Amino acid sequence: MINYQKILDKTIEQHVKNGETPTLLLHACCAPCSSYVLEYLSQFFEITIFYYNPNITEEPEYRKRVAEEQRLISELPAKNKISFIEGKYDPERFFEMAKGKEDIPEGGARCFDCYRLRIAETADIAKEKGFDYFTTTLSISPLKNAQKLNEIGGEEAERVGIPYLFSDFKKREGYKRSIQLSAQYNLYRQNYCGCIYSKKSLT
Repeated sequence: MINYQKILDKTIEQHVKNGETPTLLLHACCAPCSSYVLEYLSQFFEITIFYYNPNITEEPEYRKRVAEEQRLISELPAKNKISFIEGKYDPERFFEMAKGKEDIPEGGARCFDCYRLRIAETADIAKEKGFDYFTTTLSISPLKNAQKLNEIGGEEAERVGIPYLFSDFKKREGYKRSIQLSAQYNLYRQNYCGCIYSKKSLT
């Protein structure tokens, strides 16, 4: 099993050694998952949050999560600048991707395709805007498959020619820290990823 935290450590160490602060396009799924990742990575990168989540299939929920993400960025102390880009809200694109996979349990092929949908869009924007790296906050969740996320990230990096920042943010108690920061900033913490299928799985 690949230790993606060690790969991230080596990447950061090299840039620190060279006195560099690379730019990073960070796909964010929500403010709670972003909290630890921003606290950690903003020491070493100039970050732009890319909020692209067509899987959030109810618009009021989507708008609430966008607002919380923006509030967190405005309140969180950071050594380096944190910016924000909102992607297109396009749940129809998610439903098109999910066709034929509606009944697959959470954590299976539908979720993997959803990872790719969001990571691929992030890769495209990273290339378009000339970022040094791109990655996603998704690996902080114990419910998300970090190995699959990094595999997809690596494939998308090859496609666009921009390095993926390999990572597993749940390591070193990252998830625990995100819960602490969520309490500190009184962040809205949802109990499902965003799509109607994950919401149904709660009942």
